[in-house]
Amino acid sequence: MQRKLPIIAINGVVDKQVSPLDRGFTYGDGVFETCCMVNAKIPLWRFHRERLIDSCDALLIPIQINIVEQYLQQLIEQVQSTELTNAVVKIIVTRGEGGRGYRLPDVINPTICIGVFPAAVYPEDYNNRGVTVRVCNQQLGSNTSLAGLKHLNRLEHILARAEWRDENIAEGLLLDTNGNLIEATVSNIFIVKDGSLLTPDLTQSGVAGVMRRFIMESVASQLNVEPVIKKLTLDDLYSADEVFLCNSVFGVWPVVQVVGEPACKFPVGKITSQLQQLLIKALNALS
Repeated sequence: MQRKLPIIAINGVVDKQVSPLDRGFTYGDGVFETCCMVNAKIPLWRFHRERLIDSCDALLIPIQINIVEQYLQQLIEQVQSTELTNAVVKIIVTRGEGGRGYRLPDVINPTICIGVFPAAVYPEDYNNRGVTVRVCNQQLGSNTSLAGLKHLNRLEHILARAEWRDENIAEGLLLDTNGNLIEATVSNIFIVKDGSLLTPDLTQSGVAGVMRRFIMESVASQLNVEPVIKKLTLDDLYSADEVFLCNSVFGVWPVVQVVGEPACKFPVGKITSQLQQLLIKALNALS
């Protein structure tokens, strides 16, 4: 029987419960991917797939990616086709069950949780007129072992997102403890300065987003712009010509205003607008 969204499966079994002994629950011992689905396909699956494998390798979680893909396909087949026109897929892989204590289990049987959810809904103005953001007080710690990974320990981002309830503010920007601009709470950031496309260095903290990678590897070259990864500060942000955010669910949002002290405004710039159009074409070709 086909079902309506959301639908969630644990190790391929719909509506199965996660054990309270699962290390993802007890320690946040795992990783996740949040993917945009269009017409029952995930356009950027290759990038999500590679990051999932790399993240599990970094955390010493054995994963059989073909099993993940099998469970995903089985779940998709149980969803009404009309529900899959636009949806969000979340894949969580944990180390599985374990006893009390941090020592790794002698035998590791990962838990694979896959959920298909209704598409996220954002104001249309975010794409064309841009968004307002703020700089969060919460800072990101530095850890080269975890930097770049989309692991389950997201308390820094949760505390940052708890700082505001103003619906006019779409995102919060995050600095590390050294004052470097890193990312936003659920997205990566790019700035355009003197025709250059710059994005923060994520070797110490932050999440290396799939959309960030896709823009750098597959889209920016069509603008004849070479993306540059470097350390950025708030001074770089405030002096930028253009600023935009990106993630795999909403695509690209131009940033038109940073509130607070100091406050600043940006136009929806030429490079950002052109990149948005190229991104739409590139994703349509993959859908």
